[in-house]
Amino acid sequence: MINHRIGPVAVFAACSLALTLTGCSESNSASSAAATSPAAAATTSSALEPESAPIPTDASPKSSAASDSAKLTVTDVRVGEHAGFDRVVYELGGKGTPGWRVQYVDAAVQDGSGKTIPVSGNGILQVQIDGSAYPFDSDVEGYSGPDPVPGVPGGTVTEVNGALVFEGVTQSFIGVTQPGRPFTVSTLSGPTRVVVDVAK
Repeated sequence: MINHRIGPVAVFAACSLALTLTGCSESNSASSAAATSPAAAATTSSALEPESAPIPTDASPKSSAASDSAKLTVTDVRVGEHAGFDRVVYELGGKGTPGWRVQYVDAAVQDGSGKTIPVSGNGILQVQIDGSAYPFDSDVEGYSGPDPVPGVPGGTVTEVNGALVFEGVTQSFIGVTQPGRPFTVSTLSGPTRVVVDVAK
């Protein structure tokens, strides 16, 4: 298994709000997908370790709600290669359980600023992690880079770009080699992680 670790993310200021780039942690990743219909929603509460995780077969949007009063900050971002899929992990510190909305988008448009972010690859998965908080609210030091996090050479995930907090949501973009690759989203605990698996 090849893993790429990313360091802490820099903190940005937009208007009067500090926008913090957060990172993903390797192993498991949960992403936030905005489901367009009840049938498209998925609420997986736990993730399997790579050795026993099924290969994703569905590319529809997926979502799950955060716990009440969740205040979580991304502290690390990782990309790993496994049999049949690549795994992106967002590791979080703080309290509560993260929610997510993950789906394919035509362009990586940053919340708040409306800025378009260049993402390598032919497809873009937008990951929105609900229940997020700035470091001064979660008492957890945020991710500080690198950004973007490179994918595994020859893998499906090309890079993970950004992890920006805006109005309680961490936004990130996963570049993939082909649009519409099947994916799953889930969470792990000890430490808290949101895991996104993308089929090869």
